[in-house]
Amino acid sequence: MTQTIEPSTTATTTASGLRSLYLIRVIFSLIWVALVFTTSATLVSTDRPTAIAAVLLIVYPLWDVIATLLERRMAGTGSTDHVSTINVALGLVTTIGMIIAVFSTIGTALLVFGIWALLSGAIQLVVAIRRRRTIGAQWPMIISGGLSVLAGLNFAAMSASATSGLSTVAGYSAFGAFWFLVSVIVLSIRSRRAKR
Repeated sequence: MTQTIEPSTTATTTASGLRSLYLIRVIFSLIWVALVFTTSATLVSTDRPTAIAAVLLIVYPLWDVIATLLERRMAGTGSTDHVSTINVALGLVTTIGMIIAVFSTIGTALLVFGIWALLSGAIQLVVAIRRRRTIGAQWPMIISGGLSVLAGLNFAAMSASATSGLSTVAGYSAFGAFWFLVSVIVLSIRSRRAKR
């Protein structure tokens, strides 16, 4: 769950555009969480993913790629935004890794997911720290990025546990949705204050 626009390009990135994109991300995450809890929450590390679980696991990092490309297009940065290029590449590699992992076990998928959450969280953390100078109101994304790094480490460690399951990943996504929603609220408040 990353945001990846470099600070030099944030002049063209509006707070309202970010708020809209963040709201879309919140809605996607909540739908994804609901689908995981209603179809796959009982799957544990040693189980093979069902077809529905496999699709959900593959779609999640792929959606992050799409969201990053939308953000990049919104900012008009194209190929000059190296951080988003790295994040897109990371998401595509993760999607491919997840396609391979879902033919194994939930534990393998959790390992792939954990590595991706760690790396994408680190990217989000760096971008949010840089972006706070130009757009401000980035503390929710800084917290979210830091938590993603910790969650990624946790998922990678839990992947070998026989009791770990997809419900933990759904919890991660729910927290991500929460922080994107907090960011929408904080950006809205900042925008209203700036208009006064």
